[in-house]
Order: sequence, then C-alpha cells, then structure tokens
Amino acid sequence: MVTWNNLNTLASFQTLSETERVDLVSAMTGENGAERVKNYSIPMAAGLAYNYAAKQVDEKVLDALVKLAEEAQLGEKFAALYNGEVINTGEKRLVLHHMTRGQLGEAVEADGVDKRAFYVEQQERIAEFANKVHNGEITNAAGEKFTTVVQIGIGGSDLGPRAMYLALENWAKKNDTFKMEAKFISNVDPDDAAAVLNSIDVAHSIFVLVSKSGTTLETLTNESFVKDALKNAGLDASKHMIAVTSETSPLAKSDDYLAAFFMDYIGGRYSSTSAVGGAVLSLAFGPEVFAAFLKGAAEEDKLSLNQDVLQNPAMLDALIGVYERNVLGYPSTAILPYSQALSRFPAHLQQLDMESNGKSVNRFGEPVDYPTGPVIFGEPGTNGQHSFYQLLHQGTDIVPLQFIGFKNSQIGTDVVIQDSTSQQKLCANVAAQIVAFACGKADENKNKNFEGGRPSSIIIGEALTPEALGALLAHFENKVMFQGFVWNVNSFDQEGVQLGKVLAKRVLAHETDGALKVFSDLLNI
Repeated sequence: MVTWNNLNTLASFQTLSETERVDLVSAMTGENGAERVKNYSIPMAAGLAYNYAAKQVDEKVLDALVKLAEEAQLGEKFAALYNGEVINTGEKRLVLHHMTRGQLGEAVEADGVDKRAFYVEQQERIAEFANKVHNGEITNAAGEKFTTVVQIGIGGSDLGPRAMYLALENWAKKNDTFKMEAKFISNVDPDDAAAVLNSIDVAHSIFVLVSKSGTTLETLTNESFVKDALKNAGLDASKHMIAVTSETSPLAKSDDYLAAFFMDYIGGRYSSTSAVGGAVLSLAFGPEVFAAFLKGAAEEDKLSLNQDVLQNPAMLDALIGVYERNVLGYPSTAILPYSQALSRFPAHLQQLDMESNGKSVNRFGEPVDYPTGPVIFGEPGTNGQHSFYQLLHQGTDIVPLQFIGFKNSQIGTDVVIQDSTSQQKLCANVAAQIVAFACGKADENKNKNFEGGRPSSIIIGEALTPEALGALLAHFENKVMFQGFVWNVNSFDQEGVQLGKVLAKRVLAHETDGALKVFSDLLNI
C-alpha cells in the first residue's frame, strides 16, 4: 500500500542527515579519483550515460539514498501514476504524459477511452496531416505549399516545443529531414507577434494554436493578432490554422481550424511528447523524426522502472538533488548544456522543475517545514563560462551543476585550429570545468584561490539525435517527478500561476482599488 508522508518524518531521511559528509576535493584528487569517475556512472537510453562522480556522495551516502527511496516508495508511486491513479490531487486528474510514448503498465481508461490508444491515434492523425502538408495535398488558397509553421502558445505550449525544435533543427538539415521552418509566438507583448509575422510570408505559413483549456488569455490574444494579419493579407484564417487542445475545450470542434488534435490529462510542461510538440515537430521535421524522439523518451521511461536505485539514473539524480537541497542546504541548480542546440533547454527545465516542485504545502494542503524545489537556471557552454561561472567558482553560495555534453557535433563537419577541432575544444572545456569546480586550486593570492568542493554531474552522449533528445527530456521529467514524491508535494498542478491572471483580468475590467489601481494608473491602463 502506498503512503504519502512528509520527508522529515521518514527515518531514512534522519539517517541520511546524520551520514558523514563527503570531502569532494579529497575524493576527486585522491588515489581513487580516476576509478571513481569510471565507476560512478549509469547507462541511459539512446547511448547516454549519467555520471555523478563529481557529486558529494560516497558508498555510505548512496546506501542512505537507497534506503530513502525504499521508505518513500518511489517505485510504487511511479507505478501508481502510470497505472492511472489520480496523482494530481490538486486538480483531481490523472497524469498521463508517459503514455504519449509508451505503455508502462496496465491499460488506463478515462472518459470511456483507452488512453494509450487515444494518444497513438492523435500521433497517427498528426502524421497523416503533416504528410499531406509536405506532399501538397493540404495547401494555401492558391494551391501553394506551406513553407513555415508558427506555434502560438505560452508556458509549456511554447518552452518545450521551442527547445525541442531548436535542438533538432541543425540535425534535421544535416540529415535531409528538414521540411519547414518553425517560429514561435508566446508573449502577449505585441512586439513578439509582430516580430515573428514580419519575418515570415504569412501566405505560405500554417499556424498551430495551442491551448488546453481554449481560454488562455495570452494565446487567444495572439491568435487574434495573427488572424488580423491574415485578414489584412486577404487570406482566410481558417485555412491557415490548426488547434491543439483538450476534447472539451471550445476550440475542439470549431470551424476556425483546418484540424484539431487533442492532449487530455497532460500538463503543459510535460506536453512536448504529446500533440503539443507532435504537431509542430512533425510539420517541421517529419513524423518519423518525432517518432524517433518518442522512442528515446520511452526507452528512458523504462529505465525509471528499475527498482535498483543505482541502475535508475533519473531516480538517483533526483535523490542526490534532494540530498543537496535538504541536507547540504544548496538552494539552486544550474543546467549547463555544452551544446548550442540545447540553448533553450535550460529555460524549459526551469519551468518543468520550478512549476512542478515550487510548492510550500504537501499533497494534503498542509505546510511543509523543509525546502522543496530549487531555483533552476542555466545557459549553454562555453557562453556561460564568460557570464555567471565567476559566481559558481568563487561565490559565497555553492550551486550544484548539471552538465550535458556530446562527443560529436550534430553537423559532422569541423575545422582544426591549433591542433584540435572546435568540438574537441568544447569537450575540453566540459572536462576542465567539472574538475575545476570539484578540485579547485590553492593560491596565496586569494583572488586566484579556488576552494573547490563544488558538485556536478554530467550526462554524456555520442551526439544529439532525436532519440537522445527524447531520452534527455524523459530523464529530467522523471527526476522532477521522483523529487516531488520525496518532498510529498503535488508536482502536477500550478496554482501559483493563477493569482496574477485573476488580478490582470480585474485590471483590464477596471475593477481595481488600492495599490492595484495605482499601479494600473502608472501603466496607463
């Protein structure tokens, strides 16, 4: 039987808290340092590997983490989720994003429908639609092919799909699967929509409106912005737009769209493997590429079923993160991909993590008296090295780091300068940073002294392919899920987003008083 308990009530957490701390400098520089790097590594899907040698753990800490996983019933809780229990207690909803890429357990029926079959049907419908667009069966009014796809959405309807598109854009061009350029409109700031519309030929563009509820203010405002642009160009907007929404939303059966695809029981930040990502990525790269992306995610999900914590990369990553947050007292985590293709991946993980586990009450609405989700930030290397790494190396706060690196570039071509290629230089920087953070460097000049002891992990792969990207995404989704289980919070609602929306509607309706009225007046609303 699964029980939900606060972290600080677990005996294993008390044991973990009392476990002797690891001197990371000694662990990495001692005689066993090299063996540690080789041994503290777990295979992931799609040829990736999770290496945690530069984390502040040893066999004693790992043993305590294993016991914490067992007492917190992480495996059982994951099974409850994928077998269709109502895990999202805040909204009293199922959590089914894993089912968009595979069947992990029992068949799950909701609203009288087998949900795995439902998601497969949506994927097949999207593939059929995308193929018709690519081969010219679906065209603009002049019978000409669409050349650009524009996604209109915000939050999870934008951050994940945008990050995935950018991650695969150069790969698709190199591998001759690039079909259409994709653009994204998210911010209600009119400058965002205007900039995108000014950069495209609207007559040859198809727009994907993404709103699960069909009522998202920013998205519907931008839809109107786009419809005006199409009308001004003498075009019928209904021949240029499709919708991704829930079956019960007002968009589902509207004549304003060429087609509608559905995404029920999936939170926005977990929706990249649903129709939310499927429509834009299938149009941009072809359905086969999206299917490969799903395959990598499904394979990684299967690894998260492993009851052996030390062979379950997402669970171990999650537990180490809990140790850093709740025992070592580190308040933030930096995501540092050494791949320009992953330039927006940290922004996606920022939403995924902070919207999921940024909670101060448990699953029953009771206050928790321990830290939960960390602050997430990051940029791709080596750019970040010339930006905020100063604080990471020598600042007063210790910030755990999660590196991502690939042995080979996506484009497969490079140039040799000073006896090494650009990719070799990139990888050299990753290796150097991990050791510099962990080991430091003593210097009598205190400005040049590096204390070290700054923990990091790295996910290493051969190259960033669709399968590798899917595995990478699923790893972090499952990591966040497991951490939510440990902290006993509901990782699948986002009530913190709602209050500002409610007050904004009051401002626009001129139903304000006090400070809200004064700020509204200052902004000339």
